[in-house]
Amino acid sequence: MPFYNDLRPQADYENRDYALVFPDMTAIDKRRTIFNLLRLKEGLASDIPARKVEDNLLVASWNIKEFGHTSQRLYESYFYIAEVISRFDLIAVQEVKSTLKDLGIIMRILGSDWDYLINDITDGVDGNSERSAYLFNKKRVRLSGLAGEITLWSELTENSDIKQLKRTPYMTGFKSGWKSFAIISFHLHPGDDDEDAAYREKEVALILGALKKKEEGLWTKNLILAGDFNLYDSDGETVALFSDAGYTEVGGLLGKDTNVSETEAYDRLFVRKNSYFSIAKDDQGSEIGDVFKPFKYVFREDEHVQYKDFMLAVYGGSKDLNTDASALEGYFNRYWKRNQISDHNPIWFEISIDSSVKFLKSKIEAFDASA
Repeated sequence: MPFYNDLRPQADYENRDYALVFPDMTAIDKRRTIFNLLRLKEGLASDIPARKVEDNLLVASWNIKEFGHTSQRLYESYFYIAEVISRFDLIAVQEVKSTLKDLGIIMRILGSDWDYLINDITDGVDGNSERSAYLFNKKRVRLSGLAGEITLWSELTENSDIKQLKRTPYMTGFKSGWKSFAIISFHLHPGDDDEDAAYREKEVALILGALKKKEEGLWTKNLILAGDFNLYDSDGETVALFSDAGYTEVGGLLGKDTNVSETEAYDRLFVRKNSYFSIAKDDQGSEIGDVFKPFKYVFREDEHVQYKDFMLAVYGGSKDLNTDASALEGYFNRYWKRNQISDHNPIWFEISIDSSVKFLKSKIEAFDASA
């Protein structure tokens, strides 16, 4: 669980000099943060399965808005982000910016059980100074030794106007229990017009082509494709490319919007499954995975008034938020709170990492067949 030293009352520091991330956090801010964290923890416990020792792994993907570049995040927002991350075992994070300020803060709150791996930013205007990160609980996951960016080559792109993806997919291998697998983090081209959709389809076709060409040389065939694919409801042909290439979208996420506005399923998780690498299922046989919605528990719609002073300090629009209650509420819900956490919700699924029963049964069946 995260470290909460910053949320202690002043009297605690008289007995011990606790390490602080935010030494100037006020008592009012601490009390509000604690109250909201308790509600968030209850929501996480209700909406996401518990960890099971040597049995399951909780994998997530989250585009955290302007992670490292925004100056608007309150101290409390970092605690909420860390609390959500801590509920999972491994999380792919997109939109990590050139500065690692926010990432460093989150790692301090998460504590020594957690580590991360990042790639470099993609240079140029199209790269948007972005990189990907993997945050993982060292008690639950370990690195395999595999890490690298997936780039395209001339033979693959000779008939395409795309020579490299705007933001380079980042591939890293992990091990947990019986399982070895690799996860690839994506942040594809945005936009909802026909030209944007066509560009995205080309990106997906090229990256799937690259993976197919490299398949024999990969360290593992157990692959997870995760991230912000910027897919719209109209991108059905692009989604079909994944299934045609042998990847299955996590069943628990099908048909669910992932942006905070709940209008599109930008964020996706595709898995190449086999008999020993599969998505966990519930008692009804449905694959376990979902969208977690932090704003059900923190920065809720009816809480905008208590953040009024913070909003006034950063607002640059023409409306009078000080007197116009409707404008204040609108700015809070459509912009300000999304700058605090994100305009995307985290998505997740559960992997079964103990195949010992299936393995042993298959061996006894092999003995019986040869008898």
